[in-house]
Order: sequence, then C-alpha cells, then structure tokens
Amino acid sequence: MTLSPTRLSTPNRTKHRTATDRAALYEVLDTGLICHLGLVLDGWPVVLPTGYGRDGDTLYLHGSTGARSLRAAAGGVDVCVTVTHVDGIVYARSVNHHSMNYRSAVVHGRARPATGREEKLHGLRVVTEHLAPGSWQHARGVNAKEFAAVAVLALPLHEASVKIRATGPDDDAEDVEANAAWAGVLPVRQVFGSPEPAADLPVPDHVASRAASSR
Repeated sequence: MTLSPTRLSTPNRTKHRTATDRAALYEVLDTGLICHLGLVLDGWPVVLPTGYGRDGDTLYLHGSTGARSLRAAAGGVDVCVTVTHVDGIVYARSVNHHSMNYRSAVVHGRARPATGREEKLHGLRVVTEHLAPGSWQHARGVNAKEFAAVAVLALPLHEASVKIRATGPDDDAEDVEANAAWAGVLPVRQVFGSPEPAADLPVPDHVASRAASSR
C-alpha cells in the first residue's frame, strides 16, 4: 500500500528522498522510541516529546490528563507528529555539503481521545509494548487511580510522509578532483546496554531479549 499524498504530506524539496510505501512509514514508527507532538496552544506553537505506539493505521499517544497539550489535541485541533532516526553524519569535501543520513516520518491529522475503557486500555498496552515489550503481561496492571490520571489519544495515519537519506557525500566535481578534505559517513547507532536490575533482581527474559536484540 502507498501513502496518500496531500498538500501537507507532499515534500517540496529533495523529493527523491521521499518514500511512498506505507511499509516505510511503519518501519520508521515501529523502530523509534520517542515522537514529537506539535500543535498551536493558546496562540503559540508547542512541540513536546512523548511516548507512542502503533497498531495498524492508528498511532496512540499518552500523557497526563493534566497536560494542556493533550487536552488541546483531544479537542480536535490540527496536530503534527514526527519521528526521526539519525543513522549517520555525512562528511563532505565542502562544509556546504555536509549532511546526515536519516529516516523521518511526519504525520498530520486530528487526534481523538480514547474514552472507552477497552480502547483506552488497548492504547496503553500498545504504547507500553512499543517501549518495553513484554511488560504488559509481566508488570502490575494499571489501577483505577492511574487509569483516571492518564490520557490516551488515537491519531489516524491517513496523512503522512516519509523521507530517507542513506547515501554518501554529494560533493561537487571540482571538490572531488581537488581531494583536499576527507569525505565519508560516520554511522550513528542506538543500542541497548546491559540491563541494570533494581534491588538485585534477576533480569527477566523479556528484558534480556530486548537488550540482546540491538547488539
């Protein structure tokens, strides 16, 4: 399936880096850990980091019921959610052509609150399992006080764009010929370290496997 281009989701520059396959959107979202939620709040632009998770073509966001940004987003205003991975620093022979290799997704739309108990619990589970797989079954469940204090938003992935850069430096011919500076890519990788248990607890399998998966 391909992404549906709209005025907001059609890049104007470096169009050759645009990915139109919906699977590319899923990959960027599913391998990220933090998204940034952008909206206009009281006349001012606000961009805030938050946890998220994806189930099919719905992105779930969560936060405190006391957060004005989530209350505003739940009120039907236009929002923008972004997820970005930096995969490498691109060194070029000229400063002007230095760049980054990256994967980024931008989602536009209007979120709605997950108000029913079953959907809200489902959204919390999706967010939890995205960040810490296996924890929904392993840890204590959400109690009534916690459930009342957390807000869950559902954002449809109807309007989204993906851009990817995964190449070396794009040097001018004269700079390549002069060969006066080093050019190449310095890879950037995010990995999990060894788990650090609380109070000398043994490391459960679902945590150990998550740590090992990135090595």
